[in-house]
Amino acid sequence: MPTLMEQLSKSPKRESVVNDACKVLDQEVSDKGGLSGLAIKGAYKLVDGIKPGFVKEVVDSLLDDFLTSIDPIYQEALSQQLKPAAHIAANASRVADALLQVTDRKAEKATRAVIKKTYDKLRPSAKKHVESAVPRLGQLVERHAAP
Repeated sequence: MPTLMEQLSKSPKRESVVNDACKVLDQEVSDKGGLSGLAIKGAYKLVDGIKPGFVKEVVDSLLDDFLTSIDPIYQEALSQQLKPAAHIAANASRVADALLQVTDRKAEKATRAVIKKTYDKLRPSAKKHVESAVPRLGQLVERHAAP
């Protein structure tokens, strides 16, 4: 079976995936409520305001690592003849852990203090927020990857 990297990391598919991922991110941030939602919305606005297109650049720069990190779960779905979106959603905790390992490594290397500080502040509650985004992520993968 082709990997997610093989299917989604090259042009023109990559641009479509990055654009869809940014839409998913916007939807997830918009859906957040309460005090933690305010913190997330504020952090997102801060990051988005660094420069035009910054969020898209970040998504694009993380895409290869994200695809690699969730590919084992995607491959499980295919090998078990399951719908990838449903299998990814059913494994939200594993997906969140895999994605957060990627962002943790990136945050350690961050050169912008505001990015590192914001990430460190939000990291303790990140897993639950990433888990809540996993169903949309699974739908994105299923929409763009051809099993």
